[in-house]
Amino acid sequence: MNIQHSELILNEDGSVYHLNLRPEHISTEIIFVGDQYRVEKVSQYFDSIEFTTQKREFKTTTGTLKGKRITVISTGIGPDNIDIVLNELDALVNIDLETRQVKEKHTSLNITRIGTSGSLQTDIPIDSFLLSTHAIDLNGMLHFYQVEAISHPNIEEAFVNHTNWSEKKSYPIVISNGKSLEEKLSSNKVFKGMTATAGGFYGPQGRVLRLPLQDADLNHKIDSFNHNGIRVTNLEMETSAIYGLSKLLDHNACSMNAIIANRANGTFSKNPSKVVDDLIQYTLKKLVE
Repeated sequence: MNIQHSELILNEDGSVYHLNLRPEHISTEIIFVGDQYRVEKVSQYFDSIEFTTQKREFKTTTGTLKGKRITVISTGIGPDNIDIVLNELDALVNIDLETRQVKEKHTSLNITRIGTSGSLQTDIPIDSFLLSTHAIDLNGMLHFYQVEAISHPNIEEAFVNHTNWSEKKSYPIVISNGKSLEEKLSSNKVFKGMTATAGGFYGPQGRVLRLPLQDADLNHKIDSFNHNGIRVTNLEMETSAIYGLSKLLDHNACSMNAIIANRANGTFSKNPSKVVDDLIQYTLKKLVE
């Protein structure tokens, strides 16, 4: 059946609605960054640039590095934006935009997130790199999809019991990364752990300014969780959505985190831009090896 116009919205030039992209504009090797200004910080290392565009917070540049074609896209902040970006990227490669039918041959994307994050563990210091082996979805976006086949119920149940998780909150969902990308991006200088993805920056991540929290001890419950060696190492706002939708759509995804804050000891990097740039260069080198 054809996908209706109200479900897959296209612009007048045939590009997908939010990203303003057509299939020829992207590579199968994708880098996600949150900040639109970080797109240029990645693409400055390309040998050549063939295409760039921007609509709203979604900026895209495609170029080549050491013979490898790479696309870098700014997603903006939060799981809701990831829902837009990943569904529209998948449509570009797996739906015929003219006939509005799903293609018989599936194309798999490699999606690497380069983002900033705060460590929850004293032994993962600021200015370090962390690769997310798993992500735990604390924001609820993935509950709108059928995730039972890709989740880890044993870890989820252990987490709920350990934190005395409130029934008023969305039930946590644990998703693993794309192992082939993890192998490519790993090294002895990269920490690993499970990343918690929150739906906000302040209350959902345990920050208090003027509003009291529903559970003031939640961060401590999260950082003390350990299930067969799997612990929550950091907090951010995109990884679980990237992992969940990538698994459901049969793409490979891995999240690389520049640790610019340590929530356990209250410290913040003195030069966060350098940490991010170092992670960009490290990740690009690994992707083109």
